[in-house]
Amino acid sequence: MRVPAIPVEWQAASRLIVGFDGTEMTPELGALIDTGISGVILFRRNVQSPEQVARLNAAIVERAARPFFVSVDQEGGPVQRMRTPFTEFPPHGVLGAIDDADLTAKVASVMARELKAIGFNVDYAPVADVNTNPSNPVIGIRSFGADPERVACHVRAWIRGMQGAGVMACAKHFPGHGDTSLDSHYALPSLPHGRKRIDEIELVPFRASIKERVGSIMTAHVVFQALDAKVPATLSKTVLAGLLRKELKYPGLVISDDLEMKAVADHWGVPEAAVLSLEAGADVVLVCKTRDLVFGSIEAIAEAIESKRLDAKSSAAVDERLAAARTRFLRKQLPADPAEVTRVVGCPLHKDVAAEVARRASAAGIAWAPPTPASSSPVSTT
Repeated sequence: MRVPAIPVEWQAASRLIVGFDGTEMTPELGALIDTGISGVILFRRNVQSPEQVARLNAAIVERAARPFFVSVDQEGGPVQRMRTPFTEFPPHGVLGAIDDADLTAKVASVMARELKAIGFNVDYAPVADVNTNPSNPVIGIRSFGADPERVACHVRAWIRGMQGAGVMACAKHFPGHGDTSLDSHYALPSLPHGRKRIDEIELVPFRASIKERVGSIMTAHVVFQALDAKVPATLSKTVLAGLLRKELKYPGLVISDDLEMKAVADHWGVPEAAVLSLEAGADVVLVCKTRDLVFGSIEAIAEAIESKRLDAKSSAAVDERLAAARTRFLRKQLPADPAEVTRVVGCPLHKDVAAEVARRASAAGIAWAPPTPASSSPVSTT
């Protein structure tokens, strides 16, 4: 029996995880899912309440023709899309200062349980960057600290807690965003460090992530001059296919950071960057906001497939990795149970973990406490 050929547009769309507007299933969102995209990412603009997010995610999964990646940035601290009544936690930097790996794993597990209860299966955390630049405008307290071994220890603990609770973790931003003086949301950072320094500092937590069998790794929109002086890691075959795949032997998914960030979009444009990132070795690219850029990227990727710019052998390997990730993390994907949402999100047991973090932080001389509903404020940036 001959298997029907997969339309090239469907193949192209499967290389994207995308953002969208709105808080419910709409004809526009349904049409976007029908293109064959591999997943979606939610932001604060998509969130009203736990119950609403659970309904939205259930509708998304039901519409999709295959197991679907439903993802979010939920790190703790300033990058938490799900806030009160969800259990809120501090940024990684507080956990790194407390320096109890078991507590870090417990926090990640609580986050994963709450995310899973409302239909998420991917969290773009932990931050595996080593924060060696105190003036870093984008990483800072999002990192577990400035010591690579400490960061590696807590990165492994986070992955263990998150994935042990059934949500795919994502170590970011490879090969490291911790020493930049520019924010790649707005400009293209470049680092002059030699390979020895990169091995001894930046790569330490990523090696640890790979040992912990992290499900995905996100790329950095940062130029590492010693690795590839021409393009950022997100677009570099030397960095992704060479260093990450061949040298570090990473077998999981490689996901680009958002291609709409100015570090990439202002220099290459989003559709061309999507093709370049896939050529370099990414499996999936993120396009987080603009609908026209999503469809423009699908068109550009389809043209690259038809012209053999993206070769069939590499595409087959991507399909295998996507299938393996779906089997590992999405096998039991079911719509959220409303009773489970009420039982899990912000439950007393989870609040007790947040209170424990606050006590341990105070003992370490760090002022952090779980926010009250009145003091909790959303974050809408990517």
